Amino acid sequence: MTGTPTKRSHGASRSTRALIALSAAWVGALVSLLAMVPPAGATSYVPVSGEGSSWSANILDQWIANVQQNGMRINFTANGSTTGREDWIKGLTDFAASDIPFQTNPGDGSAPESPTAGSYAYMPITAGGTVFMYNLTINGQRVTNLRLSGQNIAKIFTGAITNWDDPAVAADNPGLKLPNQTIVPVVRSDGAGSSYFLTQWMISQYPSAWNAYCSKAGRAPACGATSFYPTVAGSSMIAQSGDLGVSGYVSQNYANGAIGYVNYSYALADKFPVAQMLNAAGYYTEPTAQNVAVSLLQDKVDTTDVNNPALYLTQNLSGVYGDPDPRTYPLSEYGYLILPTKVEGQFTTAKGATLAAFSYYAMCQGQQDAAALGYSPMPVNLVEATFDQIGKVPGGSGTAPSITGCNNPTFSTGTGTNVNLLAQTAPYPPACDKQGPTQCTTGTGGASVATPVSAGSSEAKSGITASAVSGTSHGSAASASTGAGTSSGATATSSTSAPTSSAASSSSSCDVQSGGCDSSAASGAAPTAATQTLPVGTGWSITQSLMVLIILVILAVIFIPGIVSRRANRQEP
Repeated sequence: MTGTPTKRSHGASRSTRALIALSAAWVGALVSLLAMVPPAGATSYVPVSGEGSSWSANILDQWIANVQQNGMRINFTANGSTTGREDWIKGLTDFAASDIPFQTNPGDGSAPESPTAGSYAYMPITAGGTVFMYNLTINGQRVTNLRLSGQNIAKIFTGAITNWDDPAVAADNPGLKLPNQTIVPVVRSDGAGSSYFLTQWMISQYPSAWNAYCSKAGRAPACGATSFYPTVAGSSMIAQSGDLGVSGYVSQNYANGAIGYVNYSYALADKFPVAQMLNAAGYYTEPTAQNVAVSLLQDKVDTTDVNNPALYLTQNLSGVYGDPDPRTYPLSEYGYLILPTKVEGQFTTAKGATLAAFSYYAMCQGQQDAAALGYSPMPVNLVEATFDQIGKVPGGSGTAPSITGCNNPTFSTGTGTNVNLLAQTAPYPPACDKQGPTQCTTGTGGASVATPVSAGSSEAKSGITASAVSGTSHGSAASASTGAGTSSGATATSSTSAPTSSAASSSSSCDVQSGGCDSSAASGAAPTAATQTLPVGTGWSITQSLMVLIILVILAVIFIPGIVSRRANRQEP
């Protein structure tokens, strides 16, 4: 009698353990199956690789990180626009990022690039400014409000001005007593779109300075715009690879006196100042998202040669250089992707589907990241044009979102897609940023600390100060990232409205071609853009799957003890 209950207890225990183990195995198998089954309606993406522009790399890297949650893996190497184009021609990559088009007829003596006819499409993806990030101190304190005219920039990068206390530089900076310090220009050692932008601008605005330097460097007569910046032996100029190499050098403690050209985003990331650049209106500005938006109203983007991929959507920046709007930054421009339109080399239709989905994301939701990173997002007319370009990618047709559902911060369904929200609210610069006897003390770029008026400077001697407006922000990425987002501005054929600003005092109307504006038409806060449903994240999400598993576990906890109890009772005699 006494042994029987013990035997039944051991049997029940074994049954309980067996059922629990069976239930655990069942739940584990279910978890594995859920992990293996593709989400309902989701697309299966294959990895895609690209190379090229370091100018656009910071925003590309952000987008690439963002889409990983949607199952996309995009690999990008920022090895310079020239290498990106060359490797794409060789079939080594699926796409290229380049600030400039293929150089089929270069004016700098470099070898022509020969892509297969009809094999590509240009797609502008972001806008921004090429800035002059610098490292300069006065009596041990970092200068954060340096100003430079275009002529002085050209002279610095052609060796005509070699010292920071040069009278011409001092004239730009009445509030600074500049030191007797050698200027160290830092240029790109690799083939770079930013080198092309800079030399193209110098050729347009200061041809004598560039031609003299080009001859001295031994390049003449091939002195056209170049991606390969020439250096002269014996000069203080230093060459570094990539925007990261240039910004990395300039930001070092040992680099006092250095100044190099990079995309604005690098100065923000390194928390370093940039030189405010004198524009045609007589104001020193930097390329905030809003300033770039206004500037690129004068960028003549080709929207007529639809059937000529070598020209369609390429840019002509000559109108930007001399724009009389006080808010413009002269070295504003667009960055591009080169998309494949044929299946060849390592590129496949499956890769095309991934690349198209990534590109649509970049043009819509991805543009929300632009201002905070130091870029300026795309206006509606170019977004629509890029949709057509993406549709030419094998495997990418028929997947475009509607323009009204595109979560791009430059336009909204509330105001209509013909209104450029950021350009509409772009502020005018403060009076102390105007060329003259005073100078704003506010830090620029990524530098938040102000620079006080130097003892012994011309401003200090005159007794006229900019103290009344010294606290005015120049509009860093943080201040430019308003509720409306940012905008890169429209082209000459744009459907976006010209900017207006509450800071303006004139009563003239705005004009989309000239960029001239009146603040009287400016409204209050810009409306928030409509939320976009992305074409890359449909079906079961991770959260939904976890909820299902939690419910199953709860059900198991509720029912398994009862099943075990009933089975144990059935085993009793």
